[in-house]
Amino acid sequence: MIKLETLRTFVTVAEAGNIRDAAERLCRTASAVSMTLKQLEHEVGGALFETDRKSSLTPLGAFMLETGRLQIQNYDRMIDGIHAYARNRIGRLTLASVPSVAANLVPSLLPRFVLDRPGVEIELLDTDSRNVLRSVESGQADLGIAGRPLSRTTAAFEPLFRDRFKVICNAGCNLAAAGKLVNWADIESQGLILNGASDTIDAPGYKALSEKASMYVRNVTSLLALAKSGFGVTLLPALAAVDLPEDVVALDLAEENMWRVVGLLSRSDTVPSPVALAFRAFILDEVPKLVRTLGLEIVNP
Repeated sequence: MIKLETLRTFVTVAEAGNIRDAAERLCRTASAVSMTLKQLEHEVGGALFETDRKSSLTPLGAFMLETGRLQIQNYDRMIDGIHAYARNRIGRLTLASVPSVAANLVPSLLPRFVLDRPGVEIELLDTDSRNVLRSVESGQADLGIAGRPLSRTTAAFEPLFRDRFKVICNAGCNLAAAGKLVNWADIESQGLILNGASDTIDAPGYKALSEKASMYVRNVTSLLALAKSGFGVTLLPALAAVDLPEDVVALDLAEENMWRVVGLLSRSDTVPSPVALAFRAFILDEVPKLVRTLGLEIVNP
């Protein structure tokens, strides 16, 4: 089998046109280069150069030069690719995120992360907390940003920030007109629409109310359209209520401890890729700075 370094020696001599110049480029002695060429000719079974001066190639030598260059280029590209992957300069990252984070935080984060990583491909999965967790657990997503899981999970959860849940309803509904904090009885009188974000609520009053609900909507656009129509009311975290449609309002709850804790989800049973490790470090460093500007509360691990 022809070694790569032997092939590289031959290509260098062929391009230099003599052994002396090639030896200088290779940082080897001329005698060592000459011996390598003799061994190579013996291995391939034919002469590679027309004369001992190595200034012109035989047909076999010309063919070997063409194919040898390709092999060396492919090898060098492969090694460069491995180094780039290890340094998180190339690779693929799949991020699963709840819609409110995907819409309000991710657009500020991703451009800065990929600025010096043009070779990194990113896929963003926009879904509710339950499916973000499933995506991470199954390996479909490298990382997830979602509400704190209420059930046991194999995924690691690192808290980032928290925001209060708000009551989302039509601007003309009785709750909006009352001008007071909304309690569970008020919500029950209007009809509760469940959603993916509210799955993370662990308050006893809400759990009792959710058991009576008959509507569950995952898509935020559809959820807000139903609230706007007056079909019912729903609960969404403050970050999801930043840009509400016309005639839809966000009201404060009387219940004080109605927080959504958002964090970073990752698998704890596998070794993450270099780009996933880099993005995790980036998120843990940058998100606290960003959420301060939005008036959200940082949650320490």
